[in-house]
Order: sequence, then structure tokens, then C-alpha cells
Amino acid sequence: MASPNVSSDPSRTGPQPAPKITVDLVDVLVGNEDDASLGASVSDISPRTCSAPTLAILSSDLEPQGTSPNSLHNLRPPSRSSWECSATQYSSTDGPSRTLSGATTFSNMSNLNASFSVSQCASGSHEAIFSVSVETLEKLLEQRTIADFDALGGLRGLANSLLTDCHSGIAADTDSVTSDGSLPNIASHTERRRVFGENHLLETKSKTFLYLLWLNFNDTVLLLLSAVAVVSLALGLYQTFGQPHKPGQPKVEWVDSVTILTAVLIVVVVGALNDYQKEKQFAKLNRKVCYKPWTTSTKTDSHEQKADRMVKAIRSGRSIEISIHEVMAGDILHVEPGDVLPADGVLVSGHNVCCDESTVTGESNPKRKTPAHLITDLLRPITPDDDPDPFMISGTKVLEGLGTYLATGVGLHSINGKLMMSITNEEPRPTPLQVKLTAVANQIATAGVSVAVFLFLALFIKFLWGVGWSQGLPSDGNLYVHTLLRITIVSITVVVIAVPEGLPLAVTLALAFTVTRMLKDKNLVRVLSACETMGGATSIFCDKTGTLTTNRMTVVGGLLGTKHQFGAKLLSRDTQLVYPHGLSELHAISTNKLISLLSEEVRYTLSQSIVINSTAFESEENGRPTFVGSRTESALLSFARERLGIGPVAVERTNAQITQVIPFDSSRKYMVSVVNLGGVFRMYMKGAPEVLLAKCSRIVKDATSDLDQTAPVNDYYDLLSQAMHHYSDQALRMIGLAYQDFPAYPPPGVGRIDDEPGQTIIDDALQDMIFLGIFCIQDPLRPGVEEAVAKCQYAGVTVRMVTGDNIGTATTIAKKCGILEPHSVVLEGPAFRMLSKTEMYQVIPRLRVLARSSPEDKRVLVMRAKELGETVAVTGDGTNDGPALRMADIGFSMGMSGSEIAREASSIILMEDEFSSIVKAIEWGRAVNDSVKKFLQFQLTVNITAVTLTCVSAIASEREEPILTPVQLLWVNLIMDTFAALALATDPPAPSVLDRKPQPKTAPLVTIEMWKMIIGQSVYQLAVVLALNFAGSKIIQDIGTEDSLKTLVFNTYVWMQFFNQYNNRRLDSNLNVFEGILTNWYFIGINVITIIGQISIISFGGNTLSAVRLSPIQWVISLVLGALSLMAGVIVRLIPNELLRSISAKLGSICLSEEEDDRF
Repeated sequence: MASPNVSSDPSRTGPQPAPKITVDLVDVLVGNEDDASLGASVSDISPRTCSAPTLAILSSDLEPQGTSPNSLHNLRPPSRSSWECSATQYSSTDGPSRTLSGATTFSNMSNLNASFSVSQCASGSHEAIFSVSVETLEKLLEQRTIADFDALGGLRGLANSLLTDCHSGIAADTDSVTSDGSLPNIASHTERRRVFGENHLLETKSKTFLYLLWLNFNDTVLLLLSAVAVVSLALGLYQTFGQPHKPGQPKVEWVDSVTILTAVLIVVVVGALNDYQKEKQFAKLNRKVCYKPWTTSTKTDSHEQKADRMVKAIRSGRSIEISIHEVMAGDILHVEPGDVLPADGVLVSGHNVCCDESTVTGESNPKRKTPAHLITDLLRPITPDDDPDPFMISGTKVLEGLGTYLATGVGLHSINGKLMMSITNEEPRPTPLQVKLTAVANQIATAGVSVAVFLFLALFIKFLWGVGWSQGLPSDGNLYVHTLLRITIVSITVVVIAVPEGLPLAVTLALAFTVTRMLKDKNLVRVLSACETMGGATSIFCDKTGTLTTNRMTVVGGLLGTKHQFGAKLLSRDTQLVYPHGLSELHAISTNKLISLLSEEVRYTLSQSIVINSTAFESEENGRPTFVGSRTESALLSFARERLGIGPVAVERTNAQITQVIPFDSSRKYMVSVVNLGGVFRMYMKGAPEVLLAKCSRIVKDATSDLDQTAPVNDYYDLLSQAMHHYSDQALRMIGLAYQDFPAYPPPGVGRIDDEPGQTIIDDALQDMIFLGIFCIQDPLRPGVEEAVAKCQYAGVTVRMVTGDNIGTATTIAKKCGILEPHSVVLEGPAFRMLSKTEMYQVIPRLRVLARSSPEDKRVLVMRAKELGETVAVTGDGTNDGPALRMADIGFSMGMSGSEIAREASSIILMEDEFSSIVKAIEWGRAVNDSVKKFLQFQLTVNITAVTLTCVSAIASEREEPILTPVQLLWVNLIMDTFAALALATDPPAPSVLDRKPQPKTAPLVTIEMWKMIIGQSVYQLAVVLALNFAGSKIIQDIGTEDSLKTLVFNTYVWMQFFNQYNNRRLDSNLNVFEGILTNWYFIGINVITIIGQISIISFGGNTLSAVRLSPIQWVISLVLGALSLMAGVIVRLIPNELLRSISAKLGSICLSEEEDDRF
């Protein structure tokens, strides 16, 4: 092997580039899984110089065993290629610095702290190879630890791994080079996108209407109905067209099955239309309130423009604007206040960069970012919790500061992207009501088939008995076939009657009606079944920031001068602030009143101190004016605009003659600005009150009088300390204001900054300041939260707070909301994680606040609560709430302030971000459950009576025919059921709907009150109808012909169902069945239609409907017997539940136990 040619210029001084080594590389030998070393050899020298792309390989990624995806194990270039190497130095903990040249064998490279580059020269194009994998970058941003960052070689190592430069970025195109011209960039844009992905997500395809039809058809009851209807249709067609009929007899045997199929079709279409409408509404909401950082679109309207916004990037050393869809791993991106980060990354440079990560972590306090190049061993804190944070998370918002950051994760590989994809393509889980309805439908189907089989056998045996066994089969074969067919049709009719075809329709109509009404209450239902699930909710797990609070810092009170405290709520009755030395009491007045009493001089000083001493600026968000920057400064500026009457902030600052500004610094805890007022220089100071008080010698005495009336601050120091302690106990953020006037600036005796005329060493000037007061800032509760929490608790729904904030702030907010109750448990996330599953089961019933929690804590808490049998609702607005929203039975998200991931994961969206809307959701949820139960109670009564009448009358009939003809059963079983479903499903929530506890998942669908009404009404109706059928001519004189008697029986039966609708408007023992009836115009209208339809059938039905006209006396008899159903309902409700409970216990019934019934 020949030695390489090394050339250098010894005459040059200063830093020199690494000497060039030109070799012909035959092969690169790297350690495999069985080798403990990594090696490279160069042989067969054939000197050749070429310009080639450079491959930067991070040495810290080279692991001894060669098992790392980032190691040289994957770097096997084609043999006999010419390579140009830059010999660079590397340092190892094992020994001194060495120079890499020629053939080198590497061992124990895990501690290596340098990078080297190899340039491949080839005539053809080759794939660029990055020395860091997508999985490694994902883990880096998920864990966000400095140790992982160090393992990748820090900022320089990470940049080299991504083939980028922290100053000049990636190449603007494949032929560009970096700013110094020394590192040509081999990674084409196509290659970067192939390896690290593109910055967009695949947009979820909207479900087609045909697919929604198929989903709605896949229901147990609908499938059973369809099967029965098909069999019935086949028999009906044969009977209609293949069998002889009497003169005038209608050929309508097929109609019953067709109407059943029509009912199925109505249910499927209505359900699909509902789903389609809510999908469109959700898409409209998404376009209105948010942008989708990754979704590609060709539309150019204002909403879609948000989806394809422009960001500033550095490429080839120049700042350019690119679409967020063009952002790639390795890009250097600019950030400024108001930006929403389009990708994950690491902060490269910047000053005072602060991000709002509440949507990801749940912590309301802004997160200050440290440039990655400043993170060294000397700056490293001792405790891991205080680690500097250089990590930029996609989807979070920059509040203040300017800087650049290195993009490491885009699209599907970013934190926001992964969270978005994790909540898509999940199949909806069946709700408790759906489970119970399926069980009831199966029981009814089993009972119906059993009765049909029994009836068939009974009629068949009767037929055989009638023709006589001794005589053998009848000689007339057609008679045998006709009789057998008639028996089969009657049996099938029993199944048709028994199956509650109106039940799916009732559920669909109830949900459709509820969705429409909830939308008027600003609740957008995305998952239809969530309506009824919310009615059984037993627990609500809510986030603090953005859910209970507004997520908008606001001035809620404070102290001005020595006499006034504003914001009366801050001064509780048991915490009075009393002056020492017998001075006058502090006046606690409302903010509006104090503002009206302020002197003009004090008002001006306060407003200018706030405006000049801030860096936040005005902007617009969702069509509303807002401030962008520090949340604290935004709160003060909002107060100044709304209370002190300032003009546009930019104009105010332009008009001010600012002499010197000292920005806020976390180490100093204050900001100072000096303004020339025309002969007088005024210094405004803003910061932590305790810091300002140390710089002040006097305090404004009375904010309602002249500004120059001051008093020694030491005389009021105890008062101010007591006030600050009181505010601190309420988790309020305090900002102090102070000022001082100078006749000249810089003032004499104050040190000056070299090379900056007019700029002073500010600490020297901060003496004898005059204290103005303290402003208390807080993320306030949303309006109506306290009342909504109280209503939830009254309704038996436990409200729990799960937040990423500290335990002090969380506890304070929980107390204000009324969440904390006597003997409640308050835990922090780390302590919760230490609990075993059994301990969690013991703690959760009393747990009310979980602070410092992670998204995983929230998800586990929801899962454990569900395992305890609770129906769990989760509210949230942040990205971090996505997993818990999916895990919950019902997920609520905020429509305006919520993140897109939260909305995608939720089942109901609170469109105006009002927590009080949840109470409306509970009311409507219980109304849906009640509507379904009302109809089920009505349907079971009709089914029991109709099946019993059919069986008894068919067996008793000489011709094996039921008392009610198929067409009459059509009217009773379909039209009446359908109308009743619409009538009973549209009742709005009753005022007393929150007076009862939520229904547990284990409770049976039919309660003991329902069983009372079903059995009582069935007994009454069967007694009346059977009496009229078998003894009507004896009971009622001049009843008329047999057809008149049958029509009277049919008419009486229909009116009993009509009046029984009113009985079913209540599910409790209350006797007032007409409560709220005038508020439901659907019910009234349907009753009118039913009356008109029944009168028309009796008057004009004729032979087609097997009805004849009735006399006035017969009409009176029918209506009176029907109206007596109301009296029967009163009697049933007066029967004690304990009596039926004891009977059901003896019979082994499935009715409620005493404990279960008491919960309603």
C-alpha cells in the first residue's frame, strides 16, 4: 500500500484547512455484529483528484458492535471508487488527539467526540447517506433530555449528521454549496424527503355517503328485520299472486314486508344523512378556527391559506420564504413572536425565545428556550428538572424573542404529526345504550321466534286434529297446502310483530333531533352515539388551562398606592389587610370604580409605564384583536387598552421619545425604560414587586390625587408584604410598577456604558424609585364554570382536574371552581405513577386534582376509572389531551382555542369554548336515553299485546286467522310505531333531568318503573280487546255485524295506543304526564296526524283495510276505552315499587335491585 500524497502550505499562518489526502478507496471495512471494532482501509492507490459530495459522519454514532443504525455499518460505498478525504483531528477519552489519514482502524469509538468527513466521487449519482436515523431524531424530541442531545454530539454533531450548516442551512438546490464554499452538500431535496419525510400528513378521506349507508345498515335489529321482511315478502308475493282471493278481498299480503323494508331504509338513510352532515360541519369548523400545518390543498380561500402559510428559512446562506410543506429536516428556520412552529427542532441561536407549550405539556407557564450552542458542562444545572431546554416542538407558539432553529422532525415524524395520526383511523366503540339495545333486540328476537314456533306447532296440531287423525290426510291436497301456508304466514307475522322495527328508528330520530338542538347550544357532535353516552357520564376529567380557564392571562386585581386595592374578589372576608401603627384601612373597591377615580396624572403614568415597558405587539387572531408576545405583558397591555384608554400600541411607542431600554432578564427580574417628557426624563420600571421595593424609597400615597403625594415606603412595607403573601396564596402572578423623574439624563454620578453615548449602567440609576403599585395577573376562570361544576356535582357527575401545572396553582383553581370537596385527594403526577393498580383503584374515587401530570398520566387515569365501571368524559384543548380524549367514553374539545389534534380526537366540540355547555350535553344525553326508554316502553307494550292477541285469536279462530288483519297490523305496528318514535324522541330535556344520579353501565335498560307500566298497560289492553272480541255482542247491545265488531276492536286497540303515548312521556312515578307538552310541537303535530289517519281508515278504508264505518256510539266506546289507559297509568304508578321488587325477586326477574333503583 503506498502512502497518500499530503500537501499543505507551511508559509501560511493562522488556522489552516485540513491537508488534502487523495486516495483511491478499494473498500471500507466496518465492524459487524460479531466484531468489536470499526475499521477502514485504503489500498491500491491510484491518485486522482475530483470534486465530490461530502458525507459527514458523526463519530459519536459509531458504536463498537456496529449495531447502531447510525454507525458505519451501513456505509459501504462501491469498491474501487475514488475518495477525497479531509484529514481532521479527533479526540478520545482514551488518549491524545490523533490525525485521521490513510488507512485507520477505529476501536472503542463510543466515547469519540469529533466528526470527520468523507467525500465520494463518482460519475454517477449515489444515494446520500445520513449518519442519524429518523427514529433517533424522534426519540430525541420525545424524551427532550440533554443527555440524548449530548449523545448525538450536541448542536455541531446534530448539524453534521443532517448534512447542514447552522449558519448557512442546507443548499437551495442540489448544486449549491455552503457560504464558505468548503462543504458541498450532497443531500438533494428529494433524498432528504425520502429519508426524513415530507412536512405534511395524508389528509383523512371523508367517508362517502354509500359507506355511511353501509355502516348504518350494520345493526343487529336492522339485519334481523331485513331477513324477516325478505322471507315475509316471498310468502306475501306468493299469497298475493299465487293464491285465489274472495271477491273484493284486497291483494295486499306483500305490503307488510315492503313497509318493514321501507322502515329499514328510512333508518339507514336518516342515520347516514346525520353522519354526513356532521362530517361537513366538522370540516367547516376546522377550516374556520385552525390551520393544518401539513395538509396539502389547492384551494386559495382565506381558510385554506392558513393551511399553506409561508415561513422564513436559511438556504445557501440566504434568508428565503418557503411554504411549510417545503420544510425539510436540516432546514434552519427563523422564529419570531406569533409563529406556530412547523416542525420539531433545536434552537440554534436567539435571545429571550419563549414558547407556549400548554397544548403539548398542559403547563400554562411559557417555556423559555436556551440556544443549543450555550448548553455546555459549565452551564449545566445539577438537577435534571432544571435542564436548559433547546427543543422546539411542532405546533407550539412562539410568544417572544427572535432566533433560528434547526428542523429535525417534519410531518409524520414530528411530535404534532404523530399525535395527529395516533387519533385517526380508530373504530368507534359501542356505547352502553347500544350494548343494552343489542341485548334487548336479541332477547326480543329469541322470544319472537320461540312464540312463532309455538304458534306454528299449535296451529298445525289443531289443523291435523280438525281433519281427524283416523281419517288420514285430507284428500284435497290444495286445502292442505293452503292451510299450511296460512299457518306459516301467521307465524311469520308474529315474528314481524315481535321485532321492534320502530326501535332503531326511535334511536336514530332521537339522536338526529338531539344533534340539531345541541348545535344550537354550541355543541358540535362528531360521534353520534356520544349524545346518549353523555347522559350516563359519571366522571368528567377536565384540563385546567383553556378548559376551566380562558388560557388568556388577565389582570384580575391589585394594589395602587397606599389606600386602594382593586378587584374586590381578591380580598376575602377572613383575610383583611390592616395597616401597622394604626393607619387607615386599605379600601377594597371594584376595578371599574377605581379606574373612574384615578387622577389623570396617575392614569397617564400607569398607561405609559405599561406600554413603553413591554415588547409585545398588536395582532389579530381568528378575526379578533390580540397581543403577541409575553403573556404577562399581553395581560397588562389588554388592561391598559380596556381600562386606561390607550391608543394603538405602535402609535404610543412611536410618539414616545425613548432614551434607553433595558430588556427584561430572568436574572434581574425587571425591565427599565427611560423616556424624554420634554425637559424631564422619566424612568419606568416593571418587574417582580419584591425586587422593585428594594429599589424604592417612597410610594404613591393616593392614586386618586396628585402623583407627587408620596410617603416613605418603609412605613408600608409590612402592608405590602402581607398583600403579596395573600396574592401568592391565591396563585396570582404579581407585577410591580415604579418610576422616577430626572432633570437630566444620564443623571450625574451614574456610570456610563463605553461606546454608547447616553446609555447608563442602569443599576447605578435605580435608586430612590417611587413605587406605584402591584398588578395581579391570572388565567381567569371561564364564565359560568363555577355554576357548571355545581350543576354537574348536583347531577351526580364527579368533576376532576388533570393539569400539568404545579400543585399550588391547580389547588387554587380547583377551590374556586368548587371541584375540591371535603376529604378530597390531591396528587401530583410523579406520585400517581408510583401507585400500583390496586392503590389507584382505592384513590381514584376520592381523587379530585392531579397536578404536574403527563399525557400518559391522564390516559392511565381515564383507563383505570373505566375499569372501575365509570362512564368517563374528558375535556381538553391541547395536543397533550389527544390520547385521553380517545380513551374516554366521551371526549370534549374546545372549538376555538383547541388544537386540531384535540378536535380530531374528541366526540363533541364545544364551539364557543364554554365549559357550561357540558351541562347542556349532559341534559341532552339524558334526554336521549329517556327518549329511547320511553319508546321502548311503548313498543314493548304494543308488541306484547299484539303478539298475544295474534296467538290467542289465531288459535281460537276456526280459520287460524288473527283478530287483526295484516293491513291493520301494518297501521298499528309501523305507522303508529313510527309516529310514536318521532313523538317520544323529540321531547326536550325536562327541568328535573339533573335531579337524578347518572345511570350506571350495569343497570338494565328496562327499569322497574317501566316494567310496571308495560305489564299494567298490557293487562288492561288485553282484557279490553279479548273481552270485546269474544263477548262484545253480549256486553254491548246492538253491536252490529261481525265486521262492525272487528272494526270496533281494531279502533279501540288503536286509541289505547294513542292515549298510552301520554303515559310513556314519563318514566318516573310522577302523575303529571302532560308536563312540558306545549313545548314539543312535534308531539302535538304527530298526534293530530294520527287522529286524522285513524278517522280516515275507519271512515274510508273499506275492504282494503278490512274496516267498516262505525256509529257514533261505537266511536264513543272506542275513545272512552282508549282514554281509560290514562287512568290505568295512574293506578300503575301508585303501585309501590317494593311490591313488584319483592315479586320479581321471588320469580328471579332481571329487574333492578333496590340499590340500583335508588340511584335513579
